[in-house]
Amino acid sequence: MPSSSSKLSRRSLFVGAGTVGALAATVGVLPVAAPVAQAPVPKAKPTRGGGYELSAHVKQYYKTTLV
Repeated sequence: MPSSSSKLSRRSLFVGAGTVGALAATVGVLPVAAPVAQAPVPKAKPTRGGGYELSAHVKQYYKTTLV
């Protein structure tokens, strides 16, 4: 009959392996921090009016108003 110390070490080996596996799975699920984006630099105001700019979100709005 094997000694009880070898069963205890085998048991602790499997418990340790299970713990390491659980930690690895947890780390794999955690989100990665995205780099912080810098604020866009505002455009200079035009000197003689004409500040309207047809942008993508304005075009999308115009599409939604069509009947």
